[in-house]
Amino acid sequence: IVFLLTALAAFGQEVPSNPHGCTEGSCYPATGNLLIGRAANLTATSTCGLRGPVQYCIVSHLQEPDKCFECDSRHPYDSYRHRNSHRIDNVIYLMDSDGDHTWWQSINGKEDVSVRLNLEAEFHFTHLIMKFKTFRPAAMIIERSADFGRTWRPYRYFASNCTRTFPRIPAKSLHQINDVICEERYSDIEPSTNGEVIFKVLDPAIPVEDPYSLDIQELLRITNLRINFTKLNTLGDDLLDRRSDVLQKYYYAIYELVVRGSCFCYGHASECAPVPGVNTRESGMIHGRCVCKHNTEGLNCERCKPFHNDSPWRPAEVEEPHTCTGKCNCNGHSDRCHFDMAVYLATGNTSGGVCDDCQHNTMGRKCEMCKPFYYQDPNRDIRDPRACVACDCDPVGSFEGGICDSHTNLDTGMISGQCRCKANVKGQRCDSCKNGHYGLSQSDPLGCQPCNCDPRGIIMMDAPCDQISGDCSCKRHVIGRYCSQCEPEYWGLSNDLGGCRPCDCDFGGAYNNRCMMDSGQCGCRKHLIGRQCSEVQPGYFCAPLDFYTYEAENANGPDVTTVHREHASSHIVTWTGPGFARVKDGAGLVFTIDNIPYAMEYDIMIRYEPESTEDWEAVVSITSVQLPSSLRCGNLLPTEQLYTVTLLHRNRYIQMSRPFCFEPSNRYVVSIRFQRHGVAHRHLTAFILIDSLVLIPKYTELPGFQGNAPAAEQHRDDMIRYMCLDSFLITPMPALAEMCSKLICSISSILHDGALPCQCDPQGSMSGECDKVGGQCRCKANVIGRRCDQCAPGTYGFGANGCTACNCHSDGSLSHQCDPLSGQCPCRQGAMGRRCSDCQPGQWGFPSCVPCQCNGHADLCHPQTGQCADCRDSTAGHHCERCVDGFYGNPVLGSGDHCHPCPCPGNPGSNHFNGLSCQANATSDQIVCTCRRGYAGSRCDRCAPGHYGNPEQPGGRCLPCECNNNIDTQEPGSCDSRTGECLRCLYHTDGPSCSHCERGYFGNALVQDCRLCTCVPSGTLESVCHEGRCHCDRQSGDCPCRDNVNGHSCDQCSENHWNFGQDGGCEPCSCDRQHALGPHCNLFTGQCQCRPGFGGKRCTECEPLHWGDPRLECRECSCDPLGSETAQCDRKTGQCECRDGVTGRRCNECARGFIGDFPRCVPCHPCFQLWDDHVCMIKRDLDHFRYTVEKILESGISPGLGDTRIKELEKNLNKVLDLIGAGDSDGVHRLVAQSIDDLRWANQFEKVKKYNRESLQAEERCNASVSGPGSPVEQSNRTRAVTEELMNVKKDELLRALAAQNNSLNELQQNSHDLERKVLRLSDTVSCRDDQGNHACGGEGCNGTAGVALGALDKAGNVSERLNAADEELQGVMKKVCLLVISCVQLQDLASLTQNVKNQTVNVLTKAQRKKEYFESNNKKLKDLIKNIKDFLNEEGADAESIEKVALQVLAISLPLNRTNLGQMIKQINNSLTNLTNVGGIVNQTSQIIRDAKELLENAKDAKNRAVRVNGLVNNTKQALDLSERAVETAKKALKEASDNLDKTRALLSQTRRSNLLVVSQNLNDTEKRYQELLLKMESLGGAAGDLSSIHQKAKDMKKNAEDLLNDAMSGIQQLDGESSWLLPALRHLFSHFGRFFLQR
Repeated sequence: IVFLLTALAAFGQEVPSNPHGCTEGSCYPATGNLLIGRAANLTATSTCGLRGPVQYCIVSHLQEPDKCFECDSRHPYDSYRHRNSHRIDNVIYLMDSDGDHTWWQSINGKEDVSVRLNLEAEFHFTHLIMKFKTFRPAAMIIERSADFGRTWRPYRYFASNCTRTFPRIPAKSLHQINDVICEERYSDIEPSTNGEVIFKVLDPAIPVEDPYSLDIQELLRITNLRINFTKLNTLGDDLLDRRSDVLQKYYYAIYELVVRGSCFCYGHASECAPVPGVNTRESGMIHGRCVCKHNTEGLNCERCKPFHNDSPWRPAEVEEPHTCTGKCNCNGHSDRCHFDMAVYLATGNTSGGVCDDCQHNTMGRKCEMCKPFYYQDPNRDIRDPRACVACDCDPVGSFEGGICDSHTNLDTGMISGQCRCKANVKGQRCDSCKNGHYGLSQSDPLGCQPCNCDPRGIIMMDAPCDQISGDCSCKRHVIGRYCSQCEPEYWGLSNDLGGCRPCDCDFGGAYNNRCMMDSGQCGCRKHLIGRQCSEVQPGYFCAPLDFYTYEAENANGPDVTTVHREHASSHIVTWTGPGFARVKDGAGLVFTIDNIPYAMEYDIMIRYEPESTEDWEAVVSITSVQLPSSLRCGNLLPTEQLYTVTLLHRNRYIQMSRPFCFEPSNRYVVSIRFQRHGVAHRHLTAFILIDSLVLIPKYTELPGFQGNAPAAEQHRDDMIRYMCLDSFLITPMPALAEMCSKLICSISSILHDGALPCQCDPQGSMSGECDKVGGQCRCKANVIGRRCDQCAPGTYGFGANGCTACNCHSDGSLSHQCDPLSGQCPCRQGAMGRRCSDCQPGQWGFPSCVPCQCNGHADLCHPQTGQCADCRDSTAGHHCERCVDGFYGNPVLGSGDHCHPCPCPGNPGSNHFNGLSCQANATSDQIVCTCRRGYAGSRCDRCAPGHYGNPEQPGGRCLPCECNNNIDTQEPGSCDSRTGECLRCLYHTDGPSCSHCERGYFGNALVQDCRLCTCVPSGTLESVCHEGRCHCDRQSGDCPCRDNVNGHSCDQCSENHWNFGQDGGCEPCSCDRQHALGPHCNLFTGQCQCRPGFGGKRCTECEPLHWGDPRLECRECSCDPLGSETAQCDRKTGQCECRDGVTGRRCNECARGFIGDFPRCVPCHPCFQLWDDHVCMIKRDLDHFRYTVEKILESGISPGLGDTRIKELEKNLNKVLDLIGAGDSDGVHRLVAQSIDDLRWANQFEKVKKYNRESLQAEERCNASVSGPGSPVEQSNRTRAVTEELMNVKKDELLRALAAQNNSLNELQQNSHDLERKVLRLSDTVSCRDDQGNHACGGEGCNGTAGVALGALDKAGNVSERLNAADEELQGVMKKVCLLVISCVQLQDLASLTQNVKNQTVNVLTKAQRKKEYFESNNKKLKDLIKNIKDFLNEEGADAESIEKVALQVLAISLPLNRTNLGQMIKQINNSLTNLTNVGGIVNQTSQIIRDAKELLENAKDAKNRAVRVNGLVNNTKQALDLSERAVETAKKALKEASDNLDKTRALLSQTRRSNLLVVSQNLNDTEKRYQELLLKMESLGGAAGDLSSIHQKAKDMKKNAEDLLNDAMSGIQQLDGESSWLLPALRHLFSHFGRFFLQR
């Protein structure tokens, strides 16, 4: 115990503060509580009572009267006025001035709370002590910041369960000094008050090799400290109830907070002063500004003093202060320096000081060199203030602006004061250029530049350039500073005498005469290429001088005709365009010009061709639509000019006397009047042919021709010499000279700013290329135009193959010219056709045309054969002499007959014609139709067998029934004639298309191969079975088996399954692999074949009354019958199920809290529970102490005490001994005082003594409760003795009774098992199951006797033999009763079905009555319509021809209905009525069910008589019989109700049939009567007369009324459809006939 207490005391103390001052090495400032004097810097995120008083409670006071108190922190703590204030600054001191405890307290129930200390400088933080008033937190985090709160890092995590609270933080012990771990020792709920948390930054158990390393210093250095409380320690009641009164006792409360540390001085200060700006001077406060030593300075002594930087600054160590002693050596030229680590390392760690601000023109680390532009005087020492002299170098020609060698060094060639000239500079002062260079310049890094003259362009090689300016002496056509460029309009610098060659750019193709100096390429205009821009780009051309030619054929003018001339290879084309404009004497032409490319003067020329030897005059007027705005034409007046010229008959063109100025973006109108020359009167037959108007540019105005330059004069002379202009005055243009082509291209390039695109028409031209001059494309045959975009005269049809010759017929055509688009020739009278080679319509045999012979049924015939074309009136044949198919009659002219449409049943051409042809029967005067395939009937108005559709309606068709050859197509009714549904499928096929086998069969129905299914019902799904037959897959024949049933016919269980025939299928055996002989089991019981020693159905259990793991062994339970509830123990653990107050595996011991000898266990005194809790707590603490002692004995190391700590203690102990031996009492007192100050929190020994006292007291109380004469234990002993006596007396009797009871119980259990098996068999026979398929004996929906019998078995366990006999009798009764109940249910369903039929019949009758009223209303409308027809027929105004047409059309109508049709409709309605909702089938079914029910009733009575004879012990059997009687009564009621409903149904059906037949018959009679009246009125039209338009209008009105009536009737039919299907066929037939009648009319 003494050793344990010593270890605990050592664990609680900390390293004492070193003495203030400095040792031979480091200095140590005082250590203390950093909170003192920093109350303003201490904050908390939660404090109780800041906004007003709040209540809180103390857990340790809950047994006392005053357990809750008030917190009011609105004012700082004051021992007299504000004692209830618990702000955070209360934690700085444990007690106030009166010795009372003060504390900080958080808000009740708030878990996330943090306390933060902000320091004004960096501090050393050693450890933290927190003393709590309440429970210590269940979880918290201590964090630090070294950058004044910008970033935070954790020190340590604390939690009662680290793994759950901080799962990512390791909960291990420290391995490294800077590990971040989670600790659990300070987070327990005990103690409830005065609990402490101690955290040391440097754990003494972890040895530190270098306490002055950067890692350790970084670990100790802080500027802020934060404690985050994240979870409260509670008793658990807050998890169930979060009310405020529950949370009042849970909060954080701290008595005292100690943050031990010192100012952070890196070992260079032994004391600290206040930081500037901090005015607090509280006693014991640790200040933050170091009073530095060792030649250091700074707030934390973090740097050396000025001029003490020759060695690096370092933190002080124990034996080495690392004083900043080395002064810098600056040779007397500076008093400031700094430390440079690179320099220090470069000098082998001997010197790192670098001088700052060197004076006297010196520089260098030690001011040992002269500055640039200075050099050291060889006669003076470097320490001399005048040692450095200024250089005398020309700054322009020397390096770096006049720098010289700073000192003499023969090895490197340096001479003190010598100038260093640039590369191209020479001279002692570097003030002149070298030969071949010029331009001495300071900015030039070489000093002077080389001349760089191009040798090809200079004259003299020895003196290439001027020494001052650098200009080179160039050749004649060479320019530039370096004679490296040609002068403008020259290129190709070379060694020639002239240096460069002229550009010679084309004056029109190039923008100017300048070219690229290297290649000579001129700047070309658009689409011009070549070096001189004198060539045209492919796909472009140069416009000729007569490019702007305006054809006279396109001009406007009266008395002007166009004369087209064909192009013949034997004649020269002397005109342009397709031909000429033929102008009458005195007439004129008007040209519009709006495509001028260039503003200049143009000569105006007219090309013409006279028709006689007379001369003509032309009066020309030119007017600009807008005022001229260009510089060339804007100042010329007037804007309108008149010309009068004479057109000599011997010439072909005339040019105006003066030009006219045209400009772009303006429109001009040129009006020319032509008249004969020299005559006063006009001759109507005098004409002149005008070809075109031509504008020829006045090229002398253009650049290249204008001026007196030699080139311009040469160009003008060339135009005249080569007669370039004359070539464009006549047509055709002669071949141009090469010089003319070049000049013309130059003129065109100027006018159009480049070349023009060919734009050859892709259809009319051979390719996209054209002539370079003129732009003429290469045209296809019979195509003309520059772009090959029009047909030549006498051709037409411009296209990809050119144009086609007109080839107008000479006998029938007026001209050889035809329409250029259609090719139509101008025909003579009586001729027609494109070539005028055909007769007029109605004639044939050109040119001797005769009329067509078509019997009046066609107007046209074939022009060569005379065969009639487009025969009318339904005729056909060469002369339209016969009727077409679908019509009958004699259409030959004069026969008096014509072709009539075949009524099959509609007219040909309509969507209701189903015949191929027809013929009139001469004997019966009836029309017989030849029907198309699929139609039948004399009028083809119904579908043939094997077809379906609605041929009786317009648009209806008959289609083959798609039954896959599984019906007899010749048999009527083999498929539905309406829907096509297959009705009489053969070969056991089924479906609307007989495409699959019928239910119960399988195979391929498409090849008539359907076979009967062979499914076993007991193994097949119930849903696919009915009346003993099951359905299988229609393709493969596989039966849908129940679960775990297999076989093609579902006739066996799957392998390792049993219980075949159940609703859910076979059950798996699930035999244990180890303890069963195999995976199979009995097919009927499911019992696996177990190995010896194992049991259970699956061999997975031990035998009854045994336990254990069957995989290992099974042991007997041996449960004590007096202490256990049952004899069977837990099959896994062997634990018996004990009664109250009993414990032990066999339930043969008294439980904790009970006393006495088993089985006489009585509860302990109520105080036991209270003391038991205390004992458990003490036991837990003692176990902890024992564990700690064992660890100490095992390892020999006390927790928290390492070798370093022991050495420090021994060292301190030796100091104490030395002080005592020296008699230094003051020193002893100081040391003890400081140790007490360090250990003010470490009162662990007192705590241990306190806990020891409490433990002793608890032991005394515990002993008093279990010993002594009046203790509960003593009383329990006495009671136990009495009980043992009684047990000894009654033991034998009790054991005998127990054995007898065990035998009885075993027998009852065996009987129970037998009864269960019988009940299961009985339940299987009855086959009653619940929704999940499990057996359900009895219950709703199953009135069987199995449940009743099972209840009887439970009540009569001791009379099992007689009950077995009763069971055999009840099995037969149960079957009968179940059948009877099923019949009752069916009868109830039948009654419901009958009632539904009744309701449906009533609804149909009601709706039929409404339809009757609706039809009566429609009949009234029909009467009104007939009346309107009568009025129409009686009116006058129709002519005889119109009346005859109407009469013929009416006579052609066949009667839509007759008596025979009506009889068929009524018969069809009767047939439909007989099928109404399958009443007959329901009646037959009901009769059969009634007979079965009566038979069941007799059987039930017989079963009742037999059941009465069963022993009266089976009382529940009577309940089953009563249920049978009630079922019989229910069946009788259901039978009576069904009979009544059937009688009512028959009456309603009879009434409905009579009513509807009467309505339909009456409607049909009325309809036929009105139809006869209508026929009579239509026949009377023959004698009426009137206006045809009024008749037509009234006919339209009547048609509209008839359509409305038909729509209303059809709408009624649709409403009736589905509700009274028996009326639908007749009504549709009726209204379809009347609808066709009125719509056709």
